Amino acid sequence: MFDYRLKFIRERKGVKQVEIAKSLGINKSTYSNYENERNIMPLKHLVKFCDQFDVSLDYLFGFNKLMNYKNAKNGIDKIAFGKNLKKLRENLNISQEVLARTMKDHRTNISGYEIGSQLVSTKFLYSICKKYKISADFLLGRIDTNVNKV
Repeated sequence: MFDYRLKFIRERKGVKQVEIAKSLGINKSTYSNYENERNIMPLKHLVKFCDQFDVSLDYLFGFNKLMNYKNAKNGIDKIAFGKNLKKLRENLNISQEVLARTMKDHRTNISGYEIGSQLVSTKFLYSICKKYKISADFLLGRIDTNVNKV
């Protein structure tokens, strides 16, 4: 999912794994497992990493080569994500149930994402953005325009 990018960004800034782990509130071995792709980094940690290093989710996911966006917002806006997900689903003219089946998820999760009561998983975010050629940063409300043609 991230290929070499987490490590590349960390080393480019001269930061050690233990320092990132501390800033994320996790132990070094947990972070190391994320960087080596043994485990998928939860979205809350991934976004914090992006904010800390001023890098886009789209770059980390390999959707484009642009490392960051001007005027990108920090953090996660679950309400913006929900609105953008619902708009995407409606533009595709599919129900929550169909989207859930397509993405191998549950309709109740799609509903939770759309009303902003549930934080999307990194895996779901990556998969839906890749499948529908949409920017993860846009879908999360971090930027205002879809920039990807994955």
